[in-house]
Amino acid sequence: MRIRSAEFVVGSVSESDRPTDGLPEIAFSGRSNVGKSSLINRLVQRKSLARTSSTPGKTQQLNYYRVNDLLYLVDLPGYGYVSGGKQLRGELGKRTEAYLHNNDHLRAIVQLVDARHGPSATDMAMIDWLQANMKTFLLVFTKADKLSRAKLDRMFKELSGQDRLAGLSYTPFSALTGAGRDDVLDWVAAAATDR
Repeated sequence: MRIRSAEFVVGSVSESDRPTDGLPEIAFSGRSNVGKSSLINRLVQRKSLARTSSTPGKTQQLNYYRVNDLLYLVDLPGYGYVSGGKQLRGELGKRTEAYLHNNDHLRAIVQLVDARHGPSATDMAMIDWLQANMKTFLLVFTKADKLSRAKLDRMFKELSGQDRLAGLSYTPFSALTGAGRDDVLDWVAAAATDR
């Protein structure tokens, strides 16, 4: 897919302020500070379309980005640590859960995992939920440039041997180098049109 246009549309905090034009949506999920906004920026080849921060939990709404007037990329709040504390973390969790449960336009989820650490317990809980709810998803291992190819290959071999992760679609990705961009973009384009 060639990116011709990408624009921020809305930061949604409830079902009532989501876009109503019926375009397919691809959501980006993962722990706080795993690189969701950086991935979106790299996909659309814009340095600061999605705001990035070194402070975990900066995304506190569902940020909609319209791409080519054909689909939305939706940056979800991260799970795990949030600088606003436990109450805010609970609110963001409920907001994300409502979006994932009650959305006819959601076609697929890009589930991000930090390649340096592998799937955390909360990542595994999310992956289990996606599988149990029969959601289409792609695992994207971010910050892959921090690991050697040999270490990445070893990690993927170990993961593919685990029953819970065997057979899942995945790709390494680096926002710094752009490695994996085309793979993610092709998957997103296919998922958006698959119905």
